[in-house]
Amino acid sequence: MIAEGERIVLIDERGRRYLTKAEKRQLQTNFGVIELGEAIGKEPGERLRSHLGREFVLLRPSIVDYLQKIRRVPQIMLPKDSAQVVANTGVGPGSLVVEGGTGSGSLTIFLANLVRPNGRVTSYEIREDFAKIAEENVKLAGLSDVVEIKLKDVCEGIDEENVDLVTLDIPQPERVLPHAERALKPGGYLSVFAPCVEHLQRLYHVFPDSRFA
Repeated sequence: MIAEGERIVLIDERGRRYLTKAEKRQLQTNFGVIELGEAIGKEPGERLRSHLGREFVLLRPSIVDYLQKIRRVPQIMLPKDSAQVVANTGVGPGSLVVEGGTGSGSLTIFLANLVRPNGRVTSYEIREDFAKIAEENVKLAGLSDVVEIKLKDVCEGIDEENVDLVTLDIPQPERVLPHAERALKPGGYLSVFAPCVEHLQRLYHVFPDSRFA
């Protein structure tokens, strides 16, 4: 049953999704005005009607709905790239993750949704404006209880220990390797998103001096 104040998704007849709340106010759409308060007490899958008689399917939001709604900074980690991180590392419920380069928090949210309720994602970001945007996005997704965003340069060190995954999306990932070695538990994973060849070249040259397999 949908509770008052709960996040909901309404889908119109063309498939457009509206992420909103079940509360006593109106939502203007191309298919008429919807009284959002009518969602309170209904079950997911039921329908609401606009004042024009057009039907909208009522659902609870998925993580994809939140990722499409979040406020974005210029560059974000796309869901297909986030999925590659998970597919190759096996991150799941209870995993401890350290992220370097929060950005808008898209990967943060993707991972936090997988590791909850007993896991945790700690994300390092050097830009205060990005950190604030990410915190807002994490809150929107309802994942603040499993995410911590630190305003700190991950290149200067990682506070956490015995983590399952360190994932990096920063200009100089090679500077984090010594810190990642100390932070990861035996058998843990390092994931690096490197959109530029130069990033990979620098990383390639320092890997022989590390203990990464």
